[in-house]
Amino acid sequence: MSSLDAQPAVEPSFNEGLSMTVDRALRHLDLPPGLAAQIKACDSVLQLHFPVWLDDGVYHIFRGWRATHSSHLLPAKGGIRYAVCVDQDEVEALAALMTYKCALVDVPFGGSKGGVRIEPGEHSERELEAITRRFARELVVRGYLSPGGNVPAPDMGTGAREMGWIADVYRTLHPEEINALACVTGKPVTSGGIPGRIEATGRGAQFAVRELFRRPEDMALAGLEGDLAGKRIVVQGLGNVGFHLARYLSEEDGARIVGVMTREGVVLDDRGIAVAELRDHLDRHGGVAGYPGGRTDVDADAFLATPCDLLIPAAIEGQIHRGNAASVQAKLVLEAANGPVTFGGDEILRQRGIPVLPDLYVNAGGVTVSYFEWIKNLSHIRFGRLDRRLDEGRGERIVRALEQMTGRSTDAALRAELMTGADELALVRSGLDDTMRQAYDEISETFHGNDAIDDYRTAAFVVALRKIANTYLDLGV
Repeated sequence: MSSLDAQPAVEPSFNEGLSMTVDRALRHLDLPPGLAAQIKACDSVLQLHFPVWLDDGVYHIFRGWRATHSSHLLPAKGGIRYAVCVDQDEVEALAALMTYKCALVDVPFGGSKGGVRIEPGEHSERELEAITRRFARELVVRGYLSPGGNVPAPDMGTGAREMGWIADVYRTLHPEEINALACVTGKPVTSGGIPGRIEATGRGAQFAVRELFRRPEDMALAGLEGDLAGKRIVVQGLGNVGFHLARYLSEEDGARIVGVMTREGVVLDDRGIAVAELRDHLDRHGGVAGYPGGRTDVDADAFLATPCDLLIPAAIEGQIHRGNAASVQAKLVLEAANGPVTFGGDEILRQRGIPVLPDLYVNAGGVTVSYFEWIKNLSHIRFGRLDRRLDEGRGERIVRALEQMTGRSTDAALRAELMTGADELALVRSGLDDTMRQAYDEISETFHGNDAIDDYRTAAFVVALRKIANTYLDLGV
């Protein structure tokens, strides 16, 4: 019997698989007795049933959850998702993943997650607002939503609009709270949000890919060489994360998006897919039928087996599993979604020698920029307001000095670059880029510095768990 055949017959649940992954990483750490169990334990889970008056003139009962996995650092942080697949196991797993993710990228938050079991597309805007406001109120009055205790953010099925409604509910209930806007991140920029938050997860994933391609020794493990230009990339999911990531990789880095899978269908084109055009086609026609570029008569089940350099699952969890991982033909898998590769699927990819850059790292751009927004709300000042003009003045003096020394006029493009002070968006992107670089450094150092660690996922969890353990030990708990 081969090692692939020896896989367990039943795939563990998302939460069980995450726990097993953590256990694998804990074997590489020497923690005091009981500390590992404390780190893994979920602090609390709130389950709600709440009524909302819908457009049909009837009260409907909705079911929602908010899990706080860890409050070793406050506030606990994590998104709120609206989807029919939401359940307690998923919410607990995602909350735990947030704890480890925040630790990995040095964001001083605990982990939390929430969700409501609904299909957003089946509700009017008025109904969604009523559902969101009622859910937010329930969270506030039970202590699961506050600037210093538990701070939600957008996730699957939610966005800036919903976060704006949540912030308004909190301010209504706590009009005396000067930091009320910090109760939630991912808000509209005009309502206390921050530029770059919408695309933050996709942008962070792009920075992760760039960092990989700066490391020849890591690229060699995946059989890759050169730069991103022309690399064949397959993206599963064209939502907020997948769309921005695919667009940035193709338009800014020259990669070739040869496959895209959405809820509406599949498109394959080895010449490269124009991501923005495809998104526009989906918005106008509601599906891939009639899209002029590439094949659309593709079996969705075979999509993940498309030969490529990078396979990027950017939709929902559990997409690569023990039933299909053996057919994956990518050189490297990049987890842009949360938990897209199951524990069983990950074991098969490891045995086949296909590296996986884990969600713990790749997906961390959203919470990183959420941290920036939270800091902005607490400081009550936008980034760059104090120093932008100072930087511009300093740049102007540098240009003048160069012209005096050389006796020549400075190139117009260089002059503009030197004399432009960084605005808030530029500072957000700079901070995100630095965060992703430093996290990769730590993962790579752990991966290459421990002969017993043979995959990026374990290395990332070792880094995160070590930081969490040190926090507990520093606190003396």
